[in-house]
Amino acid sequence: MKHHTNSPPQNIFTNTRQIWHPPGARGIYGGAVIAMCLAAAQRTVAPDFLVHSCHCYFLLAGSSELPILFHVEQVRDGRSFATRTVQARQRGRCIFTTTISFARDASADDPATSAASVRHASELPRGEDGNPLQPPPDDYADEPELLAQGPFQGTQIAVVDGEPSGKPGEKKTRQWVRARGKITGGTPAHLEALAYVSDSYFIGTITRLHKLWRFPFKAEEYDELDPELQRKVKTLHQWEGMGEDPRDMIGRPTIGMMVSLDHTIYFHEPRRVLADEWMLTEMSSPWAGDERAVVMQKIFSKDGTLLATCVQEVCFFFFFFFFFFFF
Repeated sequence: MKHHTNSPPQNIFTNTRQIWHPPGARGIYGGAVIAMCLAAAQRTVAPDFLVHSCHCYFLLAGSSELPILFHVEQVRDGRSFATRTVQARQRGRCIFTTTISFARDASADDPATSAASVRHASELPRGEDGNPLQPPPDDYADEPELLAQGPFQGTQIAVVDGEPSGKPGEKKTRQWVRARGKITGGTPAHLEALAYVSDSYFIGTITRLHKLWRFPFKAEEYDELDPELQRKVKTLHQWEGMGEDPRDMIGRPTIGMMVSLDHTIYFHEPRRVLADEWMLTEMSSPWAGDERAVVMQKIFSKDGTLLATCVQEVCFFFFFFFFFFFF
């Protein structure tokens, strides 16, 4: 990211590389825009201030063919908190906006004061054996070639049935993720990476919890597909925790278009974020109705630290022949 050459350097930034446009999606990947807005805002605050919350709204589909201008407004600079708003703009229109709050780094506080503060955090989920879930090995290489793209890798999504009724609102999805290679640039770069991956698979949580068919053809037509396309569909279907055989979805409702409306990230332990090490994402949905749904996500480090909590509201439509491949 660099300062825009024709603007005051402290206010407007632009991307230097083309942004990923997921196959079949209406626009560019939202997580990339969130990460770049955060990167722009972080360049306008003092080094001892770290992000603690980021509240975003997706307004228009962005184009990967055009640069984005990130307009940063320095709303407030206080002793303990700083606030920034960022507008991502293309063709003179705002496609995305976010308000980001930074807090002075508490790690420099008096240890006695810190010890007296109120603290609690959700714990790393446990497996069927009752022990905390364990990350994959460092040499993990089980990711299908079809999905081995982008700056992050992950494991197959596991859908955990809720207890005792197994209703969608009681289910959770879990996946381990990490950046490919090593991240340089210190804590700010790791926080931007976490913001990037926080939007991965988020919007599709509802389809997994409700077992909704989301390919651009009916499940009944699976056997008529070209064998290579059948293989790809089956790989994606299994990877997203939907089951072993796509034909088991015959008769299930078909989701059409899905759109993210907003996205919020609360960063709990910014100094402990290491996005190039394994992190566990756990997603659930407390509510869905009126063609909208709220999805919540917890992101844990491999040692069990709750790094961030994310919330997203999505809008969905039950139409045929619209498809978002990798959300």
